Amino acid sequence: MYKYSVILGNLGNTSDRFCKGYKENPSTEEMLAQAAKIPHVEGIELVGTWDIRPDNVKDMKKRLEDYGKTCVSIIPDVFTVKEYAKGTITNNDPKIRQQSLDYLRQMSDIALEMNCKVVNLWMAQDGYDYLLTTNYDQKREWLREGTARLAQEFPDLKYALEYKPKEPRNFSFHARMADTILAAKETGYDNVGICIDTGHGFCAGENVAEAVVLAKRAGDLLFHMHFNDNHGAWDDDMIVASVHSTVYIDLLLSLKKTGYKGWLSMDQYPYREDAMEAIGESIMWVRQFEKIVEENYAELEELVEMNDAIATSRFMRKVLF
Repeated sequence: MYKYSVILGNLGNTSDRFCKGYKENPSTEEMLAQAAKIPHVEGIELVGTWDIRPDNVKDMKKRLEDYGKTCVSIIPDVFTVKEYAKGTITNNDPKIRQQSLDYLRQMSDIALEMNCKVVNLWMAQDGYDYLLTTNYDQKREWLREGTARLAQEFPDLKYALEYKPKEPRNFSFHARMADTILAAKETGYDNVGICIDTGHGFCAGENVAEAVVLAKRAGDLLFHMHFNDNHGAWDDDMIVASVHSTVYIDLLLSLKKTGYKGWLSMDQYPYREDAMEAIGESIMWVRQFEKIVEENYAELEELVEMNDAIATSRFMRKVLF
């Protein structure tokens, strides 16, 4: 079975475009205590500045050790800072590019201090909104340069580029698996790879199971996984299996066949639900899908080779009901 983790902030008071939150704001200690109670959670992802800063690294490291949890990844907060409204390392302003690169260096230093192997880069503000406003080639060159600089300076870390087609920008430079593979390969460093967020893949119109294979064919570039669900039109960050089922089995089959060794992390925004229970449900669903793949691996391989949609439908009905 895979190891499971959760983004700590998902247990907090998540906000949307219309309301600053539907719950009370729990403290970091309260969120850690809740995360520790979720069955099968062995690791925690920390968002830079929200959860972890230079002044609390030692304290946070001890807290995780006390709970027996691994720091799975550091996620630098390059998405809620107003100075980055028009980009971080792709910003037209060289001062902003330098400032954001220095911040990413700081988060990388923190990752090393936390004995964390992955820095998860969701470069959400690096994109554009309007046509005829963006020098696409120059922006992508700045993106390459900044990412390559980090990879060169921190060879012991893995940088996982998390893609998403849109939001908060109308167009993201890391939008889909294929263009994010290009972004990773262009750096020239093998410690730059990909994070698949299942919901982001759904919004991009991707089959995430095939996306896993693309990352494998590009040179074992899949470094990290985020699990959630949505209706396809927006990044709803719902409980796994709220909408989809077959796709998760196909995904876990691809992960097994390609030899993925990383974590399966839950990334949800349970706006109105009990966060601990909602995240726990996602983990139980993924584990159930994982069990289906493990117990029926030979049959699943036969089904894939048969290319018979009716036989596959019968199999799904059998294993689910």
